[in-house]
Amino acid sequence: MKIKKSFVALSAAVVLLGSTYAFSEPGSESDPLVTLSYVNKSIDQLKSYIDEKLESKSKSSYELEIVDLKKGKFLIAKAGTEIILRGGKATAIVSELGGLQDITQGVDIGQGGEIPPYHLLLVPRNDGRGVYCTTDAIFMVRGDYEIR
Repeated sequence: MKIKKSFVALSAAVVLLGSTYAFSEPGSESDPLVTLSYVNKSIDQLKSYIDEKLESKSKSSYELEIVDLKKGKFLIAKAGTEIILRGGKATAIVSELGGLQDITQGVDIGQGGEIPPYHLLLVPRNDGRGVYCTTDAIFMVRGDYEIR
């Protein structure tokens, strides 16, 4: 009889511990439970973050910006920046690795070379290339640059 009672007690303990383990697993640190509202809130936050990043990227990288410069000013561009001279006169500022790529004509403009109006110029590297205004000038620029 003692063996039966011990066996029943041991079986009950095993069942109790097993059920505790089985029912406590969901919602633990390794498998947390979340509500639908939490998931929806997280998705909305992620969408807002992505939209914000895309909007800031589109403003800085895809729009042509009108830049008015006075005589004697420099426009130093970053890699990938596009420049179009709309009015005035300017010359090229180049680096040891090359000049400004005139995409319209298919040539490389060297140091001091005159910038032709209405030609699309491309700056290939972040090495100080850009344009120097010999008169007041108007440019259309797409990309990152600084004025000196």
